[in-house]
Amino acid sequence: MNVREESLKKHAEWKGKIETVCRVPADSAQALSLAYTPGVAEPCMAIHNNIEKSFDLTRRWNTVPVITDGTAVLGLGDIGPEAGMPVMEGKCALFKAYGGVDAYPLCIKSKDTEEIIKTIKLLSGSFGGINLEDISAPRCFEIETRLKAELDIPVFHDDQHGTAIVMTAALINALKLAGKKKEDINLVINGAGAAGIAIAKFLLDFGVKNITVCDLKGVICEGEPWLNAPQSELAKLTNRKRLKGTLADAMKGADVVIGVSGPHCITKDMVGAMAEKAILFTCANPVPEIEPQDAKVAGAFIVGTGSSANPNQINNVLVFPGLFRGALDVRANTVNREMMVAASYGIANCVSPEQLSVDYILPYAFDKTAHESVAKAVAEAAVKSGVAKLC
Repeated sequence: MNVREESLKKHAEWKGKIETVCRVPADSAQALSLAYTPGVAEPCMAIHNNIEKSFDLTRRWNTVPVITDGTAVLGLGDIGPEAGMPVMEGKCALFKAYGGVDAYPLCIKSKDTEEIIKTIKLLSGSFGGINLEDISAPRCFEIETRLKAELDIPVFHDDQHGTAIVMTAALINALKLAGKKKEDINLVINGAGAAGIAIAKFLLDFGVKNITVCDLKGVICEGEPWLNAPQSELAKLTNRKRLKGTLADAMKGADVVIGVSGPHCITKDMVGAMAEKAILFTCANPVPEIEPQDAKVAGAFIVGTGSSANPNQINNVLVFPGLFRGALDVRANTVNREMMVAASYGIANCVSPEQLSVDYILPYAFDKTAHESVAKAVAEAAVKSGVAKLC
């Protein structure tokens, strides 16, 4: 039985990966009058008089929804909100296991941007932060941007920024081994959806100067008629050489290639045309842009994928539990760039100089010390940047 068959069998046994657990006794009249009526009227009125008390008198302080519309689920595409539930439940389980955060799957039966934004805003008073998940581009950009501007709690689209954070952590350590500087490298990103665009923008802010982004139709360059609005904006910031052509053209002489696209779109010849000590992060799921063994045979120095079956798994699970733990602990009102950079270093620094090798550039996803490191780094960055309500 392969892992997919076994997973289906286990899901039928589990009948859900999370559950509600009662935190208070409910076994006597006295217990009921404290947890429920009549005593509960007192905290209700305290919150009515000061909404901030909802963080002190309810579980709101530790509660995050994992919200999707089911349009871009785990490499499976638009399969609908109900079909996205197993993924959302899985993320909720990881939130709890690695961050101690109570997370709940909310799968919205709408593809209308305004309707999704309105729904989340109406529900936001129940939560300490919002995690957006598996919403297709370009709608995901507007949804996140609007919610960040209109809500006073952290809003985080994991497919965009979680991917960018962990990718940057991998790059930090890979460049150490390659003896290269971020300011000097030529970096190519294949895939110009939510993840690719977010990675490019984050790496530009991080200090990578020479970035070229490709999509199915080729290199993203200013003036191309097929670009959507987010890609047109990105074209103004990347591809300094104004290169036109294919992914193969872009990869010639590249130091780093990041794949967030589709299966087997990179060949051995394309890898062989890269610079010495080439770094490849091929993270298409479930099948990478090139098989790791093929990339190595073609001359790659370091290879990372999104799979736990290979060395150097580059996975968002290293990000979101610790990031929300840190943000919730200091009651941050947003997730800003400083917090995200801190998360990247929080992950990268968990690999000591003695441990660092071409097959170990990131801590394992189940390494709880990594999640603790991210939480601490994010909380400190939130306080230092002035977005924390608790210090």
